[in-house]
Amino acid sequence: MPRLVIKDLHVKVDEKEILKGIDLEVDSNERHALMGPNGNGKSTLLAAIMGNPRFEVTQGSITYDDKDVLAMSVDERSRLGIFLGMQYPSEVPGVTNSDFLRTAINARSEKPISLFKFIKEMDKAIKTLQMKPDLAHRFLNDGFSGGEKKRNEIVQMMLLKPTLAMLDEIDSGLDVDALRIVADAIDQCQKETGMGMIVVSHYARFLDYIRPTHAHILIDGKIVVSGGAELVEKIDHEGYDWIEKEYNVKAAHEEKKERPITLGSCGAKRS
Repeated sequence: MPRLVIKDLHVKVDEKEILKGIDLEVDSNERHALMGPNGNGKSTLLAAIMGNPRFEVTQGSITYDDKDVLAMSVDERSRLGIFLGMQYPSEVPGVTNSDFLRTAINARSEKPISLFKFIKEMDKAIKTLQMKPDLAHRFLNDGFSGGEKKRNEIVQMMLLKPTLAMLDEIDSGLDVDALRIVADAIDQCQKETGMGMIVVSHYARFLDYIRPTHAHILIDGKIVVSGGAELVEKIDHEGYDWIEKEYNVKAAHEEKKERPITLGSCGAKRS
């Protein structure tokens, strides 16, 4: 089964180094929780893996299924089986969810998916996420609430069936009931596909639903400590201060938020 292997990854954004030597391996059927204070590189890591051109890899390597990910375009990474559930999903007026998803599925398949199979699978995903029945005919995220956008990312994941799913604060904006619905859908999708997962979250409740097999604390661009689910529980009770003291590290201060990652920036052609 495919394995993600990251070695000594350094990434900078706008000439500022954000990641300062990341080592990480993710196997199929594993669930890796990526935690840490805001502004310390979690979203940067996922964006670099997916290939957002704003995030410049200056050192290190990323391989998936023994293939050089850094040599691939964004669409090639997607066809390889990598999926990013965005923290700030884009709105695309004029493009329906069904057209978007069917096109995406066909781009990753050797032969087009039949209309009957597509409708059946999309209806199943919509019911699983308890979304409105007209989702397929609505424009992509246009006029959606924050919670609807996050659920729609999971609808996309369920239909695209990635082998590696990266979820960037997919739980933000969800109420308590929606957290459980989304977590159950993620669990179901992994059982059906065997995908590996990297989940960025600050909420212990959501991670308790997800039940990670691994947990990593990222501070100042480095994974400082790794462990299992017990590490998530300790962070929930004690915060990050003990890590800074015990490992002699200092969290970076969060600057003003970066503009949301959009389809436009991710799809930009390199010169």
